[in-house]
Amino acid sequence: MGERLSNEEVVRRYGTASAAADLEALAALRHSDWQVTWPQSGERVHGNEAFAEIVRNYPGGTPRTTLSRIIGAEDRWVVTAGNTILRVVGSGDFWWAEWQVTYPDGAMYLCVDLIELRDGLVARETVYWAAPFDAPAWRAPWVETR
Repeated sequence: MGERLSNEEVVRRYGTASAAADLEALAALRHSDWQVTWPQSGERVHGNEAFAEIVRNYPGGTPRTTLSRIIGAEDRWVVTAGNTILRVVGSGDFWWAEWQVTYPDGAMYLCVDLIELRDGLVARETVYWAAPFDAPAWRAPWVETR
């Protein structure tokens, strides 16, 4: 990567690479200890190569992913008495993203990806999936639907 990116830029580039299924770009933005946990299936993936094999071997082809939004704390900087600019350690290392994933069989899920950064790279993710459902009619008087 060369230049030092802000954590926000790392996460935004990561989201773009994820949506494009760009395995090379994802690997470049991941920490060497990267792992992802999928709590609903009880699985944990360790490392880029294992993840790449899952993507390459997905039945019916790679799922289509659309990034909805990314949320997190921007990096914080301070100026010391000697006019030195320092990044405040630990600030902006936790982000989350919302995704819509459509699988080759047509099933669509809404996802939340909890993203933790270390050393300016994505180190750990926890991803939750939920299938959309119709709102129950009994709540209609109190809600707005899309």
